[in-house]
Amino acid sequence: MKISPAWLREFVDIPADYRKLADDLTLAGISVESIEDEGARTVYDVDFTPNRVDAMNHYGVARDCAAIYDRDLKPIAPVIPSEREPQASSSRGTPTAQFKIDIQDPQGCARYTARVIRNVRIAPSPEKIAQRLELLGSRAINNVADASNYTLQEIGHPTHCFDLDLLAGGKIVVRRARPGEKLKTLDGVDHILHPDDLVIADAVKPVALAGVMGGFDSMITDRTRNVLIESAWFDPASIRRTARRHAMHTDASHRFERGADLGITPTACARVADLILETAGGQLDPYETDAYARKIERPTLTLRRRAVRRHLGQDIPDTEIARILRRLGFVVTVGRTSAAVPVQSAAPASKGGTHAAAAEEMADFTVQVPTWRLDVEREIDLIEEIARIYGYDRFPNTLPGFVGGVIELPDARKDAKLRASLLGLGYHEAVSLTFISHADAQRFSSATPVEIANPISEEASVMRTSMVPSMLNMLGYNLNRGNAGVRLFESGKIYESMGARTDEQRRLCIGSTGAAIPPSIHAPARQCSFFDLKGDIETLLGSFQFNALYYDANTPDHYRPGRSARAVMDGATVARFGQLHPQVAAERKLRLSAQDIPEIYLAEIDCERLYRHDLRQIRYQAIPRFPAVDRDFSFIFDRTIAFERIQNAIAALRVADLHALVPVEIFRGGAIPAGKYSMLLRATFQSSERTLRDDEVALWSQQIIKSLESLGGTLRSQ
Repeated sequence: MKISPAWLREFVDIPADYRKLADDLTLAGISVESIEDEGARTVYDVDFTPNRVDAMNHYGVARDCAAIYDRDLKPIAPVIPSEREPQASSSRGTPTAQFKIDIQDPQGCARYTARVIRNVRIAPSPEKIAQRLELLGSRAINNVADASNYTLQEIGHPTHCFDLDLLAGGKIVVRRARPGEKLKTLDGVDHILHPDDLVIADAVKPVALAGVMGGFDSMITDRTRNVLIESAWFDPASIRRTARRHAMHTDASHRFERGADLGITPTACARVADLILETAGGQLDPYETDAYARKIERPTLTLRRRAVRRHLGQDIPDTEIARILRRLGFVVTVGRTSAAVPVQSAAPASKGGTHAAAAEEMADFTVQVPTWRLDVEREIDLIEEIARIYGYDRFPNTLPGFVGGVIELPDARKDAKLRASLLGLGYHEAVSLTFISHADAQRFSSATPVEIANPISEEASVMRTSMVPSMLNMLGYNLNRGNAGVRLFESGKIYESMGARTDEQRRLCIGSTGAAIPPSIHAPARQCSFFDLKGDIETLLGSFQFNALYYDANTPDHYRPGRSARAVMDGATVARFGQLHPQVAAERKLRLSAQDIPEIYLAEIDCERLYRHDLRQIRYQAIPRFPAVDRDFSFIFDRTIAFERIQNAIAALRVADLHALVPVEIFRGGAIPAGKYSMLLRATFQSSERTLRDDEVALWSQQIIKSLESLGGTLRSQ
């Protein structure tokens, strides 16, 4: 967002030049990224954090300047005719009552303020307004529309102007859209409204998408003579859902979905009226309509002096604490019960004794949070405000006191082992946000998600219940930028709501797509496959001690059947992995090009269960001095017979000198009947004590043949 220092100086006497001002604002948390031009046309490019919607305007930044430099902030005082002295009206007549506002959805709209101006003259805006809007990157339209845009830049509250003569029924209705309703917005786009969309309507039809954009059919034109000014407060979550649903991100929705100021709606409405009367003339109706659907109270917080000292590491004078908070608009009283005790009278804490305790008790502050600071809800938020205005550069560079030794976390070695193994396998470590959307929480997990009280967007409205959505977002980010070969892993936590508490569990997620082996002069590239991922999982799990480990096909439906598996270690599921279902990849628009959907492989490892096992102790064994004997067995099996059953059947024979059993080849088709497959098995026999005899190997081979025949296998050749 762009901010003009010259505009700031109209509200507060700033004793610093524009470069020093930029540095001071940055230190206070309003980051000035760059400075354009110089002199009267100086413009800051400012990066605001999402929680500071109160500062996303010139008056909000000026309020911080007043606190930084301890200067008075000039109030916003619109100059409009007194309501007790209505102006003479035109031939169109003077209204005899307030303009009717019907708020049918109190949850979506808590307050709606409106004023009417008649007999305006639509024309270009004065040079000062047009130049300021242009300087900040906005296009001047006309004197009425620009009054609303100018007010947005000035005090930060979105407003809108309707052509009053185009509103049917002489009233405004705030309601949810009805099935089948349509609205053409100011950008000329027709929208089919959703029943969850909050709309501004007249007596017949919708005329605006509440908090997002006005309607085309009621906009201000050269023919407009009578204007209705709207200033309202809308529920952030409702506006966020509507804006995302219609793929619209406007200046208004940007602010409303982060939490606008409930208390400023009359001031914003009056300021727009002031500018219209100044630039377009006309007569202001004597009545302001201010409809309250529900009250939203801001909390009164207790700020403890000892908490300030504990968090900031040093004493800040009581007078300085009170000054900072009051300059920021907080109402501050000293002491827990009385507001009459002056700040200067609070006794300083002495060393020890009851006097020190009494002084500390008197140093507590009662703080009323203003309506524009929706981000301040706890004592620690007040302490953060004090610290950023007081100046982080004024805190000494000292390390905190520490007594004791460094203690390694219980699972530190296991974490390090997995991380080192994955890096050695060619994966890169990544970190993502722990927030996902409701849709992803339902799609990739059956756990109950933990709701975020004030989410930054609908796509980040709950704590993640699975690591998979975050990994898919990172893979998609790479694929959309032409990076087709991606191998990532992330270690983090998932969260599940357990009623009154939240359960946190550690997970490890792996994502891979593209070439498993890059091309060379000797061979072309080979794409990643399920078996590459399974080999990596076996490597990771092989680092731990266990008695039994098997794989089956019990996997969630976001994996592709037949190319996914579950790993069960000593009776507990420790991993699920496989190819992402192509339908899920298509839904998330994961593409290599306009046509190609890549094969994406994922794995999610349950670290909580895996870490119940100790790391495997590496033992060295001498190479046997006696030769090994190989025997091959070619069998035809039904396709329902998995290799795991074959392996378990042979293991049940307990042949002590059976050193290895490996599937060498699998063949389907040709002379093999439908529904069956041929497998070539190679058994390796070896003893560490003697040379094996032929009759021993022949006996073991016959036992293996009988065991496989008991599974329904048919021997093809010996």
